[in-house]
Amino acid sequence: MHITMIGTGSAFAKKYDNNNGIIEVNGYRLLVDCGITLPKALHEQGLSFPELDAVLISHIHGDHVGGLEEYAFQMMFKYKRKPILYLAETLVQPLWEHTLRGGLTQEPLDKLEDFFEVRPLQPDTDIELSPGLTVRLIQTKHITNKPSYSFIFNGHFFYSADMRYDPSLLQQLIDEGVTTIYHDCQLEPPGVVHASLEELVQLPEAVQKKTWLMHYGDTIEEYRGKTGSMRIVEQHKRYEII
Repeated sequence: MHITMIGTGSAFAKKYDNNNGIIEVNGYRLLVDCGITLPKALHEQGLSFPELDAVLISHIHGDHVGGLEEYAFQMMFKYKRKPILYLAETLVQPLWEHTLRGGLTQEPLDKLEDFFEVRPLQPDTDIELSPGLTVRLIQTKHITNKPSYSFIFNGHFFYSADMRYDPSLLQQLIDEGVTTIYHDCQLEPPGVVHASLEELVQLPEAVQKKTWLMHYGDTIEEYRGKTGSMRIVEQHKRYEII
C-alpha cells in the first residue's frame, strides 16, 4: 500500500492545497476526500479523474468535498461514466441536500445517485474496496452534531479526517495493531476542532514515532524540528505504508 498526498494543507492553506490523498494497492487508486483545490492539484500532478477508481469521503466540509461537483460533471459529460463514491451512510443525505444539490441539480437529474455510484458504508466494519485494500470507518470527534469519520486501512494504517485531540483513541488503535498514523494538525493553539501541535507533542514517545502530521497551515516550515518524534507528511511525495 502506498499513499501520495495531493495536498497536505488545512482548510485555509494556500501553499499546500487541501488535505486530499491517493491510496494505491495493486494498481487500484482510491482518492481520500475531494476538496475545493483537488481538481487543480490533481491536474498539476499529471492525473485526471478517470484514472481514479473511487473516492472515499470523510465528512462534508468544503476542503473535503468541495471538488465533488467538478468530479461529477467531468465524469458525466466528458468521460460518460459514474464515479464510485464511498461514504458513511449517515453522510449520504447531508452531502446531497446541504452541499451538492444546488450546483448539480438539472432536470431530470436531481439526486446523488444520478451522478455517482453511491456505496454507503457502515462504520466499525472492515470492508473490502478492492483486493488487498480494506477500510474501516470510525466516527471521531470534530464538530458537534456533524458526523465525521476517520479511516483504518488494512487494519494498520490510521488516517484521521479532522479530529480533536484524543490520545486514548490513538493508544487503543496502536494496541489493536495500527502501525502508522496520519494525523491532522493545527499548528497554532487552541485546537478546538482539530488536534493542535501543542497537544500532539504531549503524546507518549512510542505513539509519536508512529505519527505523521498533515492538514497543516502554510507556516509549517517554521515548525520543522519542533514536532517531537512526529514526522511531517510532504505534499506530492509517495510513501509506502508498511
